[in-house]
Amino acid sequence: MTKYPKVLDETKVGEYSPIASAGGGYVWDEVLEYRVWSHPELGAEDKEHGDDYYYVFTTCEEALEFSENNIGTEEPLALILQREYIDEPETGECVHIKEERLTEWHIIYLGRPKRSEGAILDFLSPDAPANRLDVIRGLV
Repeated sequence: MTKYPKVLDETKVGEYSPIASAGGGYVWDEVLEYRVWSHPELGAEDKEHGDDYYYVFTTCEEALEFSENNIGTEEPLALILQREYIDEPETGECVHIKEERLTEWHIIYLGRPKRSEGAILDFLSPDAPANRLDVIRGLV
């Protein structure tokens, strides 16, 4: 059993655009693939004429093993589908965005439960707890 979420559709791993938003949004709906970015300037094999590139994986465990055993690689990231999300254009200013986007997340954030119905509205509610992340973490 894995402690990381399974990807939505293993047959689509590797087919997603390399262009994705960077983190944020507080909530996630699906993991699409796991990525390990490689950097030639840090010692990774130069496969793209000096440009960075990534490998894709269907499990986080495979991605972790790869990143730990290959020089010039980052820790794995998860390509996340957010069907709706919380944007924070300025610190402390949160906005509910009702559109899909793809974003790369550090895998540590996958410890948060998937977005539940009402989680975003509860997070933004004036009655939310002082630590609004408790809503996202499923603690209230």
